[in-house]
Amino acid sequence: MSFDFTVLGSISAQPSVGKYPSAHVLNVHEQFYLIDCGESVQVQLKRYGFNALRINHIFISHLHGDHFYGIYGLISSMSLLGRKTKLCIYAPAPLRQIIDNHINFFEQNLSYTIECIEVDTATSNLIYQNKVLEVYTIPLKHKVPTTGFLFKEKTPALNIYKESITYYNLDIQQINSAKQGSDVTLASGEVVANHRIAFAPYKPRSFAYCSDTAPSKQIVPIIKGVDLLYHESTFLDSDKKIAYATSHSTAKGAAYIAQLAEVKQLLLGHFSMRYKGKVELFEAEGKNNFDACIAVKEGCTYKIKMEK
Repeated sequence: MSFDFTVLGSISAQPSVGKYPSAHVLNVHEQFYLIDCGESVQVQLKRYGFNALRINHIFISHLHGDHFYGIYGLISSMSLLGRKTKLCIYAPAPLRQIIDNHINFFEQNLSYTIECIEVDTATSNLIYQNKVLEVYTIPLKHKVPTTGFLFKEKTPALNIYKESITYYNLDIQQINSAKQGSDVTLASGEVVANHRIAFAPYKPRSFAYCSDTAPSKQIVPIIKGVDLLYHESTFLDSDKKIAYATSHSTAKGAAYIAQLAEVKQLLLGHFSMRYKGKVELFEAEGKNNFDACIAVKEGCTYKIKMEK
């Protein structure tokens, strides 16, 4: 049961030789979600073995170019590849107007439909769910309306201890009831507690994506205790005045939020090119304040393991 986060692009503002702006793939139970869609996203998807046609949901944090400009080419390529499945794009307004204008000018013969879901950036809301996953927005602090995304795995169906079936002589109805979390009443009238019959195969996992944003204590209750947090760290603390002026975070600021939220693992990304790709500087600064900290590298996959 996969729950993996792959970095396609790790820098801010604009692409550079061998470095790409924000784009990421989240794989949850072999369902693939694109998070932000910077330039060259198509190249990076192919480079790291992802089939664009398997992506049915795209989550855009905000409508700055380094998080969004890749959407135009991706829309076109999906049509050229014969896509038929609906594509859902989640982002702040005016997403719908932007996509409609693009289609009207360039994609009148699109082979599939696009649904634009404009999200509220002021509150945290459930915006998508399926059988295994829920996605919530996270209000962020940036110069334009911006949202993060919280991906929460739903509680898996309970498993039944095999020996309990024989021991309690359980029938199909009782087994199904126990799988739903209920206690079981036997023919004798005895009530058997659910935990004596059933068990959770693993704990639900969670991932929070926060980019772009100044450090915000308001998000702490939303991301509290997540297994993996991606938090932008555009600048180092030596440039904190620039970070403040541009509503971005430093590695130290991101680590501070991770510490407050008691997350299990912190990923730093969205690095300014002023540091010439020296991501180890960000990791060192982050680790000074939060030990479980990694500066991301493009092409790397960060897995959230199952725990019982």
